[in-house]
Amino acid sequence: MSPDSSPSRPIVIFDTTLRDGEQSPGASMNLQEKMEVAQALVELGVDVIEAGFPIASPGDFEAVSQIAQKVRGSVICGLARCLDKDIDRAWEAIRQAESPRIHVFLATSAIHREFKLRMTKEDIIRQAVAGVRRAKGYCPDVEFSPEDAVRTEMDFLCQVVQDAIDAGATTVNIADTVGYATPAHMGHVIRTLRERVPNIGKAVISVHCHNDLGLAMANSLAAVEAGAGQVECTVNGLGERAGNCSLEELVMALRTRHDYYHAHTKIVTQRIVPTSRLVAGITGIQVQRNKAIVGQNAFAHEAGIHQDGMLKEPRTYEIMRPEDVGLSQSDLVLGKHSGRAALADRAKAMGYRLSGEQLNAVFDQFKVLADKKKEVYDADLAALIEQQIRAVPELWKLDSYDLHSASGRTPEVTLTVRRGEELLTTKTASGDGPIDAVFLAIEELTGMPVICKDFRVHSVSVGKDAQGEVMVQVEHQGNTYRGVGVSTDSVEASAKAFLNAINRIAALQAAKP
Repeated sequence: MSPDSSPSRPIVIFDTTLRDGEQSPGASMNLQEKMEVAQALVELGVDVIEAGFPIASPGDFEAVSQIAQKVRGSVICGLARCLDKDIDRAWEAIRQAESPRIHVFLATSAIHREFKLRMTKEDIIRQAVAGVRRAKGYCPDVEFSPEDAVRTEMDFLCQVVQDAIDAGATTVNIADTVGYATPAHMGHVIRTLRERVPNIGKAVISVHCHNDLGLAMANSLAAVEAGAGQVECTVNGLGERAGNCSLEELVMALRTRHDYYHAHTKIVTQRIVPTSRLVAGITGIQVQRNKAIVGQNAFAHEAGIHQDGMLKEPRTYEIMRPEDVGLSQSDLVLGKHSGRAALADRAKAMGYRLSGEQLNAVFDQFKVLADKKKEVYDADLAALIEQQIRAVPELWKLDSYDLHSASGRTPEVTLTVRRGEELLTTKTASGDGPIDAVFLAIEELTGMPVICKDFRVHSVSVGKDAQGEVMVQVEHQGNTYRGVGVSTDSVEASAKAFLNAINRIAALQAAKP
């Protein structure tokens, strides 16, 4: 255990939501969404933002370049293989950043050397050193990652790390690429590097842990305990396969157990929940209810003995305060008689910054909702705000629908959408169910044929009058688009979500030259 007299040391938070997180199936973001997330990460207090993999595609290059040009307050990092073309492209993308970093990587484990790279140990070291040196010629801040480091022979890993530091690496990132490590294993790797690599003091030791065995968070903490100074993580634990170490869990663990780890971060913890909601809304990947820190149940207490203890002293069953992560102490906030100023104040307290036009639009929607619901919760308000701040131009807008459905009967819907001042009406008796019938009617009205790849609905808050939030994912001409709709009527929410996706397609088509 860490001695109580140990001074607190800073841990660099390296966020890779925009790179590894975006590699989660279905989590791709457009340029505007990436810019929004990048700015939110700055406000969260993230030290390093890995903005993308510039050589992967023209879109990735453009996103990294735009973030580097416009986002200030964090180091902006671009990923590159240890290849000249990758490194050159990465520098071209990040060169206008306030504080640029090039992150180069090369696999080192025996299985990668033999089956993927078909290279010897000597070849690996030669290419790693050349990659670091080329990156160092562009900027002083260079990170090197031995991919699949935890499955690499310890002697060879120590040699690669030593040579990378000699070549100019200022951060060496120990990657658990396939989520293979255990906490004891990870701690041993970090301690061994500190003991056996003579120049290790010239670089920050970092870790990048995947969650294939559910151990990413535990392995990251074990690395910190063993002396790592940077942790690579993502908002909501997004990432390939089972995801990465969750930023919010790591930060709050270090804060809550400062007595043990004697380490701290620069994260503004009150921005955790708003950032989590933003990322969930943009990616369409909702947070599970019992997710630590940011889940809907994270601070809920239903058991009677827990409720009794909470009423007497919150610390009996809460090791963190809800307001420390951006949740309000009182979730019930507004009713039908609440005014615009009250709504604006509540939105600000929840971490949202609305323009006058956005506030007016949210207030109008809030009044409609308040007439339908007796009680409006933070979650209801957050859903309205998220829908507004991520709004796309509404070429088509739902006006009304009339649906008839019964067991053994083909659903029939009469649906009206508005395009400008024009009302378009159709009727369809096709579909496997009422939602399918609504979707088919919208396709007929808009003339936009799509394939529905995913459909999800969840309750935004509590009670039988709770809003339903629907997320759809559709495919059009080989590209995937998401749509979100919110309403106390789940059919209406479904129609709004489908139209939202259709409007995204139309907006992108209109923007093409």
